[in-house]
Amino acid sequence: MSIATRKPTISPFKKFTNTSFWVLIVLLAIAIGLYPLTFLDVNHNEGLLSHKTPKLLANTFWSVAFYTHISLGGFSLLIGWSLFLKKLRVKKLHIHRLVGKVYIIAVLLSSVSGLIAAYYATGGWIAKTGFAGMSIAWFICTYIAYKAIRNKNIQQHERWMIRSYAVTFTGVTFRLWMPFLIIAFQLEFLEAYPIDAWISWIANLFVAQLIIRKRFGKKKTKVVPV
Repeated sequence: MSIATRKPTISPFKKFTNTSFWVLIVLLAIAIGLYPLTFLDVNHNEGLLSHKTPKLLANTFWSVAFYTHISLGGFSLLIGWSLFLKKLRVKKLHIHRLVGKVYIIAVLLSSVSGLIAAYYATGGWIAKTGFAGMSIAWFICTYIAYKAIRNKNIQQHERWMIRSYAVTFTGVTFRLWMPFLIIAFQLEFLEAYPIDAWISWIANLFVAQLIIRKRFGKKKTKVVPV
């Protein structure tokens, strides 16, 4: 005699919380994803560029790396969240795959150019290594996610895509940590900047790991035919 099993019901509060969390993620991703457009009207006396030397601003190699990094990084932030929509994966798998391919290309190019731009970063060696570490982690997470789906390993692909987008979301958290560090610890911009270069992506990966553990638990990875 079989006993029917019921799926655990989600409380209205938890459902509202989950929905609110994703709406916030999407809104922040769109807002910061469009941020690189502000560089179309370049003013070297404002924002981050005001801390760059005239010699660096005139450096073509740095300019190509910097603008490639922020434009493709912003683009990957704009489209990346859609890859986690279950309805899109189920009903429009071809769109999911297309967006996924574009996202992976954008991230890999942005991470490589970001590694180059990190060498010229403001804030000394701490900031340079922080941004370099972010670029390397971003590349590795995304590449492993790509290899996993090529090997038809769905669960591993999902885990590493969560990590990949967590690093992508550094574009948002970097801008949230900066005012917090300045206000909470009374730091100057150039004091907070190197700290932010590390904490903005490491904290994201920590949160990503919590999400992965909650979603997948200790289940073994299975290879599922596509």
